[in-house]
Amino acid sequence: TPPPPAPPRAAPAAAAAAASTTAPAGASSSLYVGDLEPTISEAQLYDIFSTIGPVVSIRVCRDLVTRRSLGYAYVNYNNSVDAARALEVLNFTNVGNKPMRIMYSHRDPSLRKSGVGNIFIKNLDKSIDNKALYDTFSAFGPVLSCKVKTDEQGNSLGHGFVQYESAEAAQQAIDKVNGMLLNDQQVTVAHFVRKSERQKDAENKYTNVFFKNISEEATEEDVQKEFEAYGTVKSVAIMKDEAGKSKCFGFADFEEPEAAQKAVDELNGKSIAGKEWYVGRAQKKAERQAELKAKFEAERKERLDKLQGVNLYLKNLDDQVVDDSKLRELFAEFGTITSCLIMRDAQGQSKGSGFVAFSTPEEATRAVTEMNGKMVGAKPLYVALAQRKEERQQRLKTQFSNRIQQGGTVPSVPPMFPPPMGQAQMFYGQPPPGVMGMGYPPQQMMMRPGMPYQQMMPVQGAQAGVPRQGGGRGRRNQQGQQGSMGRGAGGNRGMRYATNARGPVPGVEPLPVVAQAPPAAAAAAAAAATGAQDAAAAQGGTPALGLAQLLAQANPDQQRMMLGEALYPLVEQLEPATAGKVTGMLLEMDQSEVLHLIESPDALRAKVQEAMTVLQQAAAQAAQQQQTTVEEQLTNLNIA
Repeated sequence: TPPPPAPPRAAPAAAAAAASTTAPAGASSSLYVGDLEPTISEAQLYDIFSTIGPVVSIRVCRDLVTRRSLGYAYVNYNNSVDAARALEVLNFTNVGNKPMRIMYSHRDPSLRKSGVGNIFIKNLDKSIDNKALYDTFSAFGPVLSCKVKTDEQGNSLGHGFVQYESAEAAQQAIDKVNGMLLNDQQVTVAHFVRKSERQKDAENKYTNVFFKNISEEATEEDVQKEFEAYGTVKSVAIMKDEAGKSKCFGFADFEEPEAAQKAVDELNGKSIAGKEWYVGRAQKKAERQAELKAKFEAERKERLDKLQGVNLYLKNLDDQVVDDSKLRELFAEFGTITSCLIMRDAQGQSKGSGFVAFSTPEEATRAVTEMNGKMVGAKPLYVALAQRKEERQQRLKTQFSNRIQQGGTVPSVPPMFPPPMGQAQMFYGQPPPGVMGMGYPPQQMMMRPGMPYQQMMPVQGAQAGVPRQGGGRGRRNQQGQQGSMGRGAGGNRGMRYATNARGPVPGVEPLPVVAQAPPAAAAAAAAAATGAQDAAAAQGGTPALGLAQLLAQANPDQQRMMLGEALYPLVEQLEPATAGKVTGMLLEMDQSEVLHLIESPDALRAKVQEAMTVLQQAAAQAAQQQQTTVEEQLTNLNIA
């Protein structure tokens, strides 16, 4: 646990300075720099730390997705002498508007987590900050970390932590400072005890007892007489309302923990004056909430376990299926239905989803097999075994992690889908660096339904196994060059641009351009696609229905491309920065479910949020692994 700083009133300055210049045994040349403002960059830190000595590297740790600073950094020097001097000179120096907190970076967290040399200080004056606390306690030995606990606004919470290199220094600090005055306030200094251990002690040793369901006429004297049969009672309090009327609950404080435990054992559930008393250990609100939450979760899990394999989740329900009885009729032929429910909004309108529970897993499996994808009204029904939200998130997280682990080169020509005219260029399904392209097959040409054959743009200079390089500026230049060619052939509407079409590469023979279809066939397909969409619109059908009709006439690769083009703009409106990744993840779902997302904004919003959660969790794990790798490389770095 990182400790905080505080303002001292004792601590000889000379002794503190001498202690602070002493580096811990085996001190490394790597420093941890914390409490940084989000705007602080590596260049600013380099200007500060290079005044001490040659800096090998500086890295501000950032969120892998948003690239925002996490508020801490690592600085590596050539030798431990420079690191020790930087720690002495620069610790608690203001960077921006906040003092930075510096300590040695230890690859092995065992010392930090062991709790050896870690002390806890409470009842600190609000004016005591990290530096003051450090100056006070560094007089007793080398300090590994020091911190005053603060709230979100940076105000002191009145307690802090200091971790020494040795247990002896910690004990000396406890002996000398415990009970002393710091800024006219008496402080308590003790060995740090983990929260889990404190909770165990509180459960086994307590003197404060909570009681409820007592008679309204019962007084504090009556309650005290009942409790005094088990030991000495220091105080009793019955809670009352504004009018002074008893709320029928209160607290009793015993002198000995054994007496409190005996009172709980014998009085809990006992009937007194016609009321059955509840007597138990007094708990903090947070502890009660955690206990109740765990209880409710256990009950919920038990209910879900009973429905495991028999509860089905339905989506994309037609508007004709408006009540539970019609839903029951749809699935009655597959077995005994124990319950069915259509989900509704606040106005009582169907959300297009629901649940059906069967009596046996076999009946549920048969219903999934025969009903999933079946046209009910004008919509293909999606049917699958119901899953908890946590299970769905874990499945998506596993899929995303597997793609990253497959790693390697990006396909030379991934499919590309430009957004509507006037929007920034973006490609759905574009994988992050080192990812295998979301499973899309390399293609030399892309055809969009309704796009004339002569507007198709061949990919030039595509080379297998060569990753795409260059930033957004290069892509815009290439698009401008190719766009001028396309406009000469009837405009750039529906044009496909290849971001890596850079012309022939020396020594690499370009791939052949394969014509997907003759002009006449392409024109006929375009006319058929346009006619199907117009027909769906004329009949009052939904866009998803028109797309479903087109999908039925396309091969699997074309289906994925068409779904992606329809889904990407919708995802981009919700998450512009990660629209490509999220769209690629959503396309891994069942086709009928993707159609439902295209048609239902609420369902799409929920799925996008779920995918973003998975991306952030995967990014956090990747950042942690990257940090560990970088630290190992820096540790093994040999300076010539």
